[in-house]
Order: sequence, then C-alpha cells, then structure tokens
Amino acid sequence: MATRTKGTPPRFAGFAKDAPGFFHELAAEMNREWFHANKHVYEAQWVAPMTALLDEVRGKLATVYKGIPLAEPKLFRIHRDVRFGKDKTPYKTHVGGLLSTSAGPVMESGAALYVQLGLEEYAGAGFWSFTPEQTARWRKQVADDKTGKEIAALVAAATKAGLGLDAHDVLSRVPRGIDPEHPRSELLRHKGCVLSFPAIPRGLIHKPAFATWLAEQATRAAPVVRWVHKHVA
Repeated sequence: MATRTKGTPPRFAGFAKDAPGFFHELAAEMNREWFHANKHVYEAQWVAPMTALLDEVRGKLATVYKGIPLAEPKLFRIHRDVRFGKDKTPYKTHVGGLLSTSAGPVMESGAALYVQLGLEEYAGAGFWSFTPEQTARWRKQVADDKTGKEIAALVAAATKAGLGLDAHDVLSRVPRGIDPEHPRSELLRHKGCVLSFPAIPRGLIHKPAFATWLAEQATRAAPVVRWVHKHVA
C-alpha cells in the first residue's frame, strides 16, 4: 500500500550523508521497539527529503506530461506485508516513492517515476505489472502494424538512451496464437512495460542535483509511458 503525503514540502537539498546508517541499523534490529524509538530519524532523514524530491521532480516533469496531470507524490509504507511470503522481517530496508500518471489504484497506474533508496536502490518509470485487461490491450496494440511499430520505435529510442526494458513478468515464449517469428515478439512476451534507469551515480543522492538527474532519466522514459497510458492503461 502507499500513503499520500500531505502539505507542501521544502526544496530538495539532498539526503543526509549519514542517512544510510538508519537502514543498516534497522536491518540489524528488525523489531517494533527499535523502529518506534527511531521513527523520528526515519521521518527526518528519509520521509521528508523523499517527499521534497518527488515534489521537485513532479514540477520538472509537468511540461513533459502535459495533458496527463501527475498525481501527488506517494510514499510506500516501510512496513512489509508478511502474510504471504517466507520472509517475515517486519520492515523494508529502503524508502520507496512514486509519481503516478493516474489517481487510480497504484498497481494499475503508470509511474512517471518510481524511486527507492536505502540498502536497495532503484529508479525507473512505466507499468510494472499489467492487469489481465491491460495485458490483452497491450498485446493487441503491439501486434497491430501501426501502433506496434510506434511503441517498438519508442522503446528502441529509450534503450539507446541508456534505459533498460523490464517488467514484473516476461514470458519465455510469445503468447499462444501469435507467430513466434513476429517482429515484435520480445514486446509481446512482456506483461508490463518498465524502463529502468541507469545505476544512480555514487553519492548523488546527497546532492540537490539528484532531482535533476531523475527528471532527465524520467524525461527519456516519458514517450513510452505516455504511449502506454494512452493505448493500454
């Protein structure tokens, strides 16, 4: 689940250089008592600057996403859902934030930006996992000669710019009923469409320039995200 942030955050100034220490300690402790005693550190060193970061990037992407109002920044809960997994550790060792292209359910909406920071770092944009209905529309549009060539060209441009194509689930073969030699067979195997950004440069999260770097990468991903938003979402 994600929680909507409130208020107008200050300008992003970078994460504190000692901020990663919080997650190293959390990973070692992993108990409710320690977390509640140090929750104020988490909120000051990670929640507040992440909110400011997302808000600043959102402003930088306003023109890129003209006609698609980006939702307010959302931060994911640090508490893990331990109901179905073997890993029963109660807390995540990163903070994750999202700029959604829709005010709808998070898992059905596209991301102009998703970023997580802490012991695990990642940044990207797109649709991590399509719903069954979205998967059907994706395959129809990708298989179509006109729209399929459009998205293939956009993905090719994004990967040439250094982004990586990914998804929660990629089939080992094309779906049943589709020619295995289809010119867009790779895209047809995807059940999501995410563009992963390059590795975050070392030390950049501690500088105000991190917001500009994320906005630049998100701008490279935007044509693909906009296409999927229009034709699939």
